[in-house]
Formats: sequence, structure tokens, C-alpha cells
Amino acid sequence: MADMFSLKRAVLIYLDRSGGLKKLTEDCKSFTEPQQNAVVVFRFCIDVNPFDVVEVDSELGDYVLHHPLQATALFQSVCFLAIKTLSLIESVHTECQVNIILKLTHLPPFPDYTLDLATFPRTNCCMRPVLIEGLAIAITRVTKYTRGARFLCSNDSCTFSSGFHHIRVHAPGATESATVRKDFTCMTCSSPLKEDIQFRVLGDKQLVELIHVNALKVLSAHQQSSLRYQSVTLFLRDELCNTMSIGQLYRVIGIPAHVHQWPSITWSVEANSVQPWEPQYPLDVNAKFKELLKAAGRSPWRFSATVAHCFALHVAPPGLFNTLKLGLLLSLVQTRGDAKNRSHLDLLVSTGDTAIVERLMRYSLSLSCRGVRHEGSGEMFASLSHDEHGVGTAKIHAGSALLANGGICMLGDLSGFKKDKLDAVESALDSRTVSVFIPGKKYGEDMDQQLSFPVLCSFWAVVDSTHSSRRAYDAILGAPAVHILQHAMQPGRRLYPSLVDFSTQDYRELVAYAQSLQVDLSPAALKMIHGYYMASCRVRSQIHGSKMSAVSIKFLISLAEAHCKLSLRSEVLEEDAVIAVLLCENSVTLKHEACALIIPPDAVFSGDLGEDSLRRKDKALDELHQNILRFIYTYAPGADTYITEE
Repeated sequence: MADMFSLKRAVLIYLDRSGGLKKLTEDCKSFTEPQQNAVVVFRFCIDVNPFDVVEVDSELGDYVLHHPLQATALFQSVCFLAIKTLSLIESVHTECQVNIILKLTHLPPFPDYTLDLATFPRTNCCMRPVLIEGLAIAITRVTKYTRGARFLCSNDSCTFSSGFHHIRVHAPGATESATVRKDFTCMTCSSPLKEDIQFRVLGDKQLVELIHVNALKVLSAHQQSSLRYQSVTLFLRDELCNTMSIGQLYRVIGIPAHVHQWPSITWSVEANSVQPWEPQYPLDVNAKFKELLKAAGRSPWRFSATVAHCFALHVAPPGLFNTLKLGLLLSLVQTRGDAKNRSHLDLLVSTGDTAIVERLMRYSLSLSCRGVRHEGSGEMFASLSHDEHGVGTAKIHAGSALLANGGICMLGDLSGFKKDKLDAVESALDSRTVSVFIPGKKYGEDMDQQLSFPVLCSFWAVVDSTHSSRRAYDAILGAPAVHILQHAMQPGRRLYPSLVDFSTQDYRELVAYAQSLQVDLSPAALKMIHGYYMASCRVRSQIHGSKMSAVSIKFLISLAEAHCKLSLRSEVLEEDAVIAVLLCENSVTLKHEACALIIPPDAVFSGDLGEDSLRRKDKALDELHQNILRFIYTYAPGADTYITEE
């Protein structure tokens, strides 16, 4: 008794120091309102910092970290006494009416308090709080569960035939039958108990499938692995419902439990707290890239051109597909899926050599923090199934695009896609959302429901060009074929010793660093982008009868920002907008023919890194810069207010 008294005293001291008593008083006010008169179970969430608890009393800290049910009972007793002593809620008569949920702020940073989802067996993990990090791959609809219920003794002469002595509340790992069923007996006279159904308290429940983040490597096209990963089921209750979304990474504090569902036992985790999580990677650039940036001097284009030229040399020889290589790098550095910085840059490549292009895409996919290659037999966006843990409600499983949130979803060759799938991709590109229809009758609900999920990835796809002649196709194919044969016959040997040797890891670090940069759009760059868009809209509508989409402005800005990041700058310059216009104009020309904007022949990305070649490229881009300004001045409405004729 002395030990229990000292522990309860420690609980009271902690609640007083942490502000828990004040919060308890405020929370009690909501239960004094008239509409709360029928409530018999009063639920309170208390934030608990284990470090602060240990400072108050080490034994109490041990209970919180290793015996959560006993710790909850201690807090429940103290909170009940506080409520009765201060007369906070008149309808609280017994301790079992007070339902306490301890919300842990964090856990000690030691291996024993971390549960690695790639580690087996999991059955050895005891029922205490652990930290879990993973990717949400499936989620159910929110359903109801019994949070608490009042039972009365069926023997009218028993003192427990009235009052609030038999109150049952949900405990971590417990099923519905552990809270409500018909074979409970009175603790006094052993007579059967009957539920007072009018006082049943319901709460919200949601299930989430969490898997180790490395499972994405299995879905990547570049790295083949025999490893397989198994997900774990998380139970979210009440205020935690709808705090997780499929395709996102989370750090969860939860209590593992064995859920008994006769005749089987399943291992799951009762979530205690949920926080969004992003793995932290070292952000630095290789010394060779730093030297290359210094050597670029004042040219705003040389660094990105050289980086693209030396990219994926073991896949495609230097000088070929340089524009595509630049586009892949721009898409990689521009794609972000976190809440503060959401951006994307989709790529559709029209080529007569889909095999080499797909190899380039597969290699580039390995540089993304989250890269998923969509397989034709898999689901692209989302699929439905019955939840096996409860009443068979709908469970939504993430498809390739949602699993690639914040990264790249590689669709591959679109020639094998049916019309309905192509329409779904087009709809997702336009709205950046995907809708899932849930038929209520099929999944035990009265009404149908439609849920929407954001699409936060960039798409890469290939189409086989139909306008290329056979001769042009053979000319393009020849050099890569020789390159592939040389690489296969002499693996590991540098095929191009005159070029700077950048490894895959060097590029992975460059992409991660460039992606993390926060860039600001300069007024000059913004004016050029808007001016080009307005001028291009006027010219193409008058001459060709075609219209540029309104999203073209976002596309141009995204391209300019991406080139700025790849050039390792923090301000988007007019020169970045020049590259954006060049790439956009080449893309639009494939669909609508050329317009009045003259693109110098040398402005495309050459395959030579000699000083003379780089100087000619800078001169050609300077000429293109002036051509863009003349084009805007001539055709954009009101351009003379911000562009001088000189």
C-alpha cells in the first residue's frame, strides 16, 4: 500500500507540474453540458513525457514505459480522486467511469524501444510502447467500436443491480467481444450481467496497413531483390482516425498486441500517437560536382549541360539523349510530395527507340527517394477489398501512383494501355487527385461513398513515335547498340575515360541536395514566362487555330525552378526561364508545328564538352534569349510596358 501511495503521489506531482491537472479541469467542463447527462464513461487524454515522469519518480517512469496498463490504472485513480475532490463532474460515482488514455509524446532513443518492421519474429515483442516507422499502403473506412458499456446484475437483491460498478472499457489489443458480450457474471453474487444498452458509448475506429519503407525497392525497376516484406495492421481510434493517408510515411508510437479472433490469433499494433515522417539523408554534393560548378564560371547553363552529358554513361553513350537526360534530372529534382513543398514534373517521351529510353528511365528511377515502376498486371491508383479484421468494411489499397507519392511513377510504354486506363491517367494528370467509389451495399454500409486521394508523384511514360522513318531509327539505334555490347563485354571498365567519372551515388546525392533547395522566382523570370505564354497563345490561335493549356504556365515555372535547382542556385533567373521556354517550345512544336519564335539550331544540347563547343552553346542560348524577348515584345499584349525594344 505504501508503494502504491507513493506512485499515486508521483502521478499527482507530475500532473501538477506538466499542466495535466489544469487540462483535466478544462476537459471536465465539456461533460457538464445538458446533452452529456446520459454519459456514464468519461474519456480523458493525458499527454505524458516519459523523461519528465522519470525525473519525478523512476519507478513510475518504469511503469509508463514497460507496464502501460498498470500505469493507466494509476493515472485513472488519481484523476478520479481529483474529479471527486474538486466536484468537477457530479455524475462520476465510481473509478471505473473514468477512462484514461495516456498519450506518449516520445520514447527513449534506444533499440529496445524501436520495432523494425523488417525484423522477425515479431511475437517476441512484449506488450509495451514501441516506435514504428513505415509506409501506409492500405486504409479502411472509419467504423464504430464500443468504447465503453454499463452492465447491471440480473439479481435484483444484489447491490450491483444498480449504480455504476460494472463498467467495461476498451483496452489495447481487445476485440469487441472483450468489451460487450452476454456471459459476464457479477463479481459479488456470480449472477449473469445484463447490459444497460442506453448507456453504451461508441467511438471511431480505422485500420491501416504499415510496411517497411524498403519495400519500395522491390517495386523499383532498377534493384531486383529476393526480399519480401510483410505489413502490420495498425488500429487507429477516436482522435487518431483520419490522421494517416495511404502512400505517406509515418512514425507511430503503439502497443503491440495479440488479437484473439477464434480460431486464429493475429499480431497487430494499437496506435498511441501518429506523426508524419521523412527519412533524413545527408545533404551534400560530391567534391567533383563542386569543382565542375566552379569551372562553369559565370555561365548559367554549363553546369546543368555537363551534368546531363555525363549522366548514365553506362546506359547511353555521351551525346545521345542529352535532352532526355536533362529532362529526367529536372523531373527528379523538382518532384516533392511533402505538405509544405508539393511539386511535380511529368515526362512523356516520344521516340523510335523505346528500349533505350526505358533503360534510361529505369536507371534514373533508382536515384529517386521513392521510385515505383508500374506493372501492367498491378493497380495504378487504388483497389478495394474486404477488411478481414472486423465487419468486412472496405479497405483501400494503394496502387503504383499512390505508393510513389513524393517520387516517380514510371508507366513505361503506353502502347499496351487500354483506353480506360489512359483516360484514368489523363484525369489524374489534370486534377492531381484520384477518386475511389465504394459501393455501400457490397461493404456493409447503407450509403455509397466516394473518397479522393491526392496524386503527389511525377509520371514518366514512353510512346513509340510514328513519324520517324526507318532510316532515322537505324541511325539512332546504331551507337547505343555498340555501347551496350562494349559495356557487356567489359563490365566495370570506363568506356569514356576523357569524361569526368561520376558514380550513381554521386548523382543520387546531387539529386537529393538539389531537391532540398528552396528557390525564389525572380520578377524577370516570371515576366518572361508569362510573356512567352501570352505571345504563344496569340500566335498559335491566330495561325494554327490551336490553344495552349492554362496549365502551361505552371509547367514553365516548374521547368525553370527545376533548372535553377539542378544548377544549385536559390533564385530562378531569366536564364532558367530560357531553358524552360526551349524545352516547352520543342514539346509544343511536336504537337502543333513551329510558331514565330525562332529556335537557333545550336541551342539544343550538344554532345561535346569541349571549350569551343560550350562557348558556341552559350552563344546560341544568348541568341535564343534575345529571340524570346523579341517574340514577347511583338506578340504579347502589353509587353512594351516591361520589355524595351533595345
